[in-house]
Amino acid sequence: MDKNILQECPDLLREFLFYLETIQGRSPKTVSGYYIELRTFFRYIKSVKVLKNVPENAEQLAEIKIDDITKELICGVTLSDIYDFLHFSMNVLGNNASSRSRKISSIRALYKYLTTKTNYLEENPAKNLDTPSMRKSVPKYLTLGESIELLASIQDESPAVTARDYCMITLMLNCGMRVSELVGINLEDIRDNTLRLLGKGNKERMVYLNDACLSAIENYLKFRKQPEGGPDKNALFLSSQHRRMTTRRVEQIVAKYLKACGLDGRGYSPHKLRHTAATLMYQHGGVDIRALKEILGHANIGTTEIYTHISDRMIEEAANASPLSTLLGKTKAFGERTADAGSRKTESRGTRRRRQKISF
Repeated sequence: MDKNILQECPDLLREFLFYLETIQGRSPKTVSGYYIELRTFFRYIKSVKVLKNVPENAEQLAEIKIDDITKELICGVTLSDIYDFLHFSMNVLGNNASSRSRKISSIRALYKYLTTKTNYLEENPAKNLDTPSMRKSVPKYLTLGESIELLASIQDESPAVTARDYCMITLMLNCGMRVSELVGINLEDIRDNTLRLLGKGNKERMVYLNDACLSAIENYLKFRKQPEGGPDKNALFLSSQHRRMTTRRVEQIVAKYLKACGLDGRGYSPHKLRHTAATLMYQHGGVDIRALKEILGHANIGTTEIYTHISDRMIEEAANASPLSTLLGKTKAFGERTADAGSRKTESRGTRRRRQKISF
């Protein structure tokens, strides 16, 4: 755990973060995320309950230290206090529904721990805490044609850099891996046509490599120079300084080639390549949603369902599939008769009289 976090943390919060890291196996990045959300929460709680003052802006809130917060203050939080904080985060901090949901998840996790694991609390104040409703949006993704254009645009003065960048983007587009998973790949993770990935929460999963991935890896390894030593000697993807590639550097590389093929400025990012891989596998490959869940490393299938959005082409095909889609100009509105003379003769006299009364 980060030393700065340990220095700033009150004892009870430190215990919770240790629990996340050592017992639940959460990654340092995840633990840090929990801490940041809870630090914001307890800054507000201390300001309101101890300092008797509501911060006017984010700058004032950031000045508040939480290292002296007591167990009594943490355990004395009520559901009303939490809702007041969420109101503050929305109206003063400008947090959207997604940001507030992250704060709620962190608060829920802490008070569940205090209630069920330590027995510091008998009642969980966050037990009935509602999550703000969020507008479900269709994830952005590249079409099949745009994906091919992106791969075709990968060209650098250095053949080694070209091979590396092509391999990275090929893996992201074909395997749907996260950027953090991509940069974390080691040479020993590749076994024949399988690849071991270390995902969220340090969960391992195996993905299969198709011919495009195997070819790209084989070509890149011809150019990869093995470092003599150091912590990154087994990293698959190396920078020009022979260090493991960072997520930030991958983001820059993807942005470079998106611009090269005219796809910049549309909100695409490396994570959108993950959306793209999932979408193409589902729409063009006919991959079952349960198989897609395992490929992407999702904990539950509800997360995977966001990738099953319907393409415009499928919507158009559904409209054309209507049995009425071929009825072109064959109604009375187009000046044509809808019934033949024979059917008129079979009408009863009363029916014909009623029809004539309502005709225009």
